[in-house]
Amino acid sequence: MKILMTGAAGVVGTALRHELRQRGYALRLLDIREPAMLDGEEFIRGSIADAAVVAEAVSGVNGVVHLAGCTTDASMPEQIEGNIVGATNVFEAARLSGVERVVFASSHHVVGYYPRRRRIGTNVLLRPDSRYGLTKAFGEQLGALYADKYGLRCLAIRIGFANNRPADRRRLAVWISWRDLAQLVEIGLRHEQLRYAVVYGVSDNERSFFDNSTAFDLGYAPQDNAEAFAAEILAGVPAEDPDAVGSHVIGGHFANGEYDGSVSRVYEW
Repeated sequence: MKILMTGAAGVVGTALRHELRQRGYALRLLDIREPAMLDGEEFIRGSIADAAVVAEAVSGVNGVVHLAGCTTDASMPEQIEGNIVGATNVFEAARLSGVERVVFASSHHVVGYYPRRRRIGTNVLLRPDSRYGLTKAFGEQLGALYADKYGLRCLAIRIGFANNRPADRRRLAVWISWRDLAQLVEIGLRHEQLRYAVVYGVSDNERSFFDNSTAFDLGYAPQDNAEAFAAEILAGVPAEDPDAVGSHVIGGHFANGEYDGSVSRVYEW
C-alpha cells in the first residue's frame, strides 16, 4: 500500500515513517522542508496550502496520513492557512484522485477545556482550549463531511502527547507511544468497516482522561502504559500551579494563553 504522509519532517512524522516502513508501507512524503534520512521514500517539497502541490502529491496513492498544519497556538491567519485551507486541500485532493482513506491527525486540544476530573469519550461537545484546538476541530468535521457526502473513509485521531516517553504529570494521562500511534494509523488505513470515527491517540494509561472505547471497538490494543514512567516523572517535576487554569483542565498550558477570569468557570458546564 502506497501512502502519502504530509508533515513528514516533523517529530511525529519522523517517528511514524519508521513505524510504517517496518509495517511494509511505501511512503511518499510531503513537507516544506526535506525530512531527515530518507530511506527509500519519495519526497515532494511543498506546502499543503498550495492546492496544486497537494493534488500532485495525492495522485496515485492508496491513502493519506495527514499530519501537516499549524501545530502551535499561533495567530488565526496561520491557523487558517495550515489547519483550514491546508486540510481542505488535502481532503479535496483525496476526493478528486479517488483516494479512499484519510487518517487525520487531530488533537486532544479540541476538548482541552474539560476538567481533568471528568473522563470523557468522543461523543462529548467540543471545548477547544486554543485557536489551534479550534481549527483542529474543523479538520475533524471536514472528515465527517467527506465521509458522508463523498464516501471517503476517515479516522480522526485526537493525539495526546506522542513521544518516546511522557514529559510531565499531565502527560502521564495523554501520552502515546510511537508503536501505539502507528497501530491507530494502520486501523485508519485498513479497517474494512470504518467509514468515519474519532478516537483518542493515547496509550493504555492508568491516569487517562479519556474513555477510548471507540478505538477499542475498532480493534485497538495499546501495548504501552505511561505508568511505567510515573515514579521517575513525579519525583522530578514540580507541582502544577493551582491558580493556572491549565492545571485544572485536559489541555494544560495551551489553556492558559489569554485566559481571562476565574478558574471556576471551566467547571460550570
